[in-house]
Amino acid sequence: MLAYLYNFHVYLFNRGFRFADRAHDLHLKQHRDRKMKVQRLNVIREVLTASHVASQDELRRKLRRRGIHVTQATLSRDIHELRLSKGPGGYSLPNGNGTVQAAAEDDLPPSLKEMISSFGLRVRQAMNQVVVSTVLGGAQPVAAALDREEWPEVVGTIAGDDTVLVICQDARRAGEVESRLTTMLEA
Repeated sequence: MLAYLYNFHVYLFNRGFRFADRAHDLHLKQHRDRKMKVQRLNVIREVLTASHVASQDELRRKLRRRGIHVTQATLSRDIHELRLSKGPGGYSLPNGNGTVQAAAEDDLPPSLKEMISSFGLRVRQAMNQVVVSTVLGGAQPVAAALDREEWPEVVGTIAGDDTVLVICQDARRAGEVESRLTTMLEA
């Protein structure tokens, strides 16, 4: 019995080392993959800065010439992650020239006025609440834009698919909010 337990212990001990080795190997592979991805994204930026690229296949060929072999699926994910846009002139980095200031300006969320004019249909007051009717799927962005405004009259918002409920402190303030939103909607 003691010999069996000893053999079982040795088996588990050795097996534990194999699992530890596998975990270490996995960690090294993940680190190497992250490093390769960062390198690949930098090369894509360099290629787009230096030359015109009309298609994914052309970009893949240019990467291959630089020693980076990538599948179409991986390249598609990289294009999405880099937020590249494709126009008549081919692929380009965000903001064309890739300046940090222009990128920061583009990353700003749309204003409430833009959201209301794009998605808003009707604004109505009900006691200390204002109901904003939107196109289907427009309520969430409108509520988020309203929350970003941080109007002191607004206690909070609740958004469904096509309706935003704006809760105000009292009926007078709800009237002010309704008036401001209606003005934006009609502009």
